[in-house]
Amino acid sequence: MGVTDNVMLMDTSDEMLAASAAAGDRGAFATLVGRHYDRIHGLAWRLTGSKAEAEDLTQDICAALPVKLRNWRGEARFTTWLYRVVVNAAHDQRRRQATRSRAAQGWGDWEIARQDEIATQAEAADWLAQAMAQLSPELRDTVALVLGEEMTQAEAGSVLGVSEGTIAWRMSEVKKRLRAKAREEAK
Repeated sequence: MGVTDNVMLMDTSDEMLAASAAAGDRGAFATLVGRHYDRIHGLAWRLTGSKAEAEDLTQDICAALPVKLRNWRGEARFTTWLYRVVVNAAHDQRRRQATRSRAAQGWGDWEIARQDEIATQAEAADWLAQAMAQLSPELRDTVALVLGEEMTQAEAGSVLGVSEGTIAWRMSEVKKRLRAKAREEAK
């Protein structure tokens, strides 16, 4: 592939690159991954809360992407489809970790360790990260997309497969829970 081919791929839409990559075009796949790697990693980090887990998850997603692209139908924007792939991969990872965690240690031990860790955090950013980790996966996913990825509620709803109203409710619920947690800890 020459320089001209590389420049042409850089100007090609995500949707066209995805279709070409699904058909086996390695250059299109490389361009697509290069274009979206930071986006995949950033969302994975927000969903997992761990840089190491995000790196592993991102690598797993990129390795599985050629096969997954064969199922991409182009009914939504490529980035919407890609966010869904990342969210699903994070959900799968959470389920695997929860199974291992339940087998390895009791729930009470985990809660004691979580409370100790929260007590040692001095900065607001650390407190917020811990508080977000206590939200349900659905609420964390919603916050990661709306605040972390700066999506509209409609866009986040499309990625998560729920209505815009559900996203609005989830964001309201997150605010309510964070306020309640702050009041509880202030006592």
